[in-house]
This record gives sequence, structure tokens and C-alpha cells, in this order.
Amino acid sequence: MLALEIEEFMIELKEGSFANVGPTNKAATAKLFDVETATAREFGDKRVKLVFEDGEGNEVQVALFPGDVRKIVRDVEAMEDDSPVFE
Repeated sequence: MLALEIEEFMIELKEGSFANVGPTNKAATAKLFDVETATAREFGDKRVKLVFEDGEGNEVQVALFPGDVRKIVRDVEAMEDDSPVFE
């Protein structure tokens, strides 16, 4: 399930194209639940792309620098010892 929350969002559809309406203070949050596949691959010369997909074909892609990926790996490894999620 993909949930999108978009704040201060208004667009104009004109002649088949989307155009921003109003100020540029928009923000969005995307959440993907019930992920069935998760993969990692190189992205460009300096980043790692993480790709998450659910059973409905919804997909979220995140490009991170290697240091950020290593931090996430350390966080997950630390949880393995203390969290019932990994039991």
C-alpha cells in the first residue's frame, strides 16, 4: 500500500501538462507498506539506490551516499540484538 501526503498542493492541468499553482512551499511524504521486494544497486558514480516494491506494483526508490547506507546497516544490526522484531 502506497500512502502519499502532499501539503499545500495545487496544480493546473493545461493542454495536457501539469503546472504549479501558487507558491513553491509544497512538501510531500511517501510511505510504502507491505513491501515484498527490496533491492540495492549502484546509482551513478557515488550513490546506492534502494528500491522497494509492494505486491500492487507501487515502488519507492531512494538514492543514498554509501556513508548513509552504512549507518542504516549499523542501525539494523544494533536492533537485531534488542528488538523482538528479529526473533
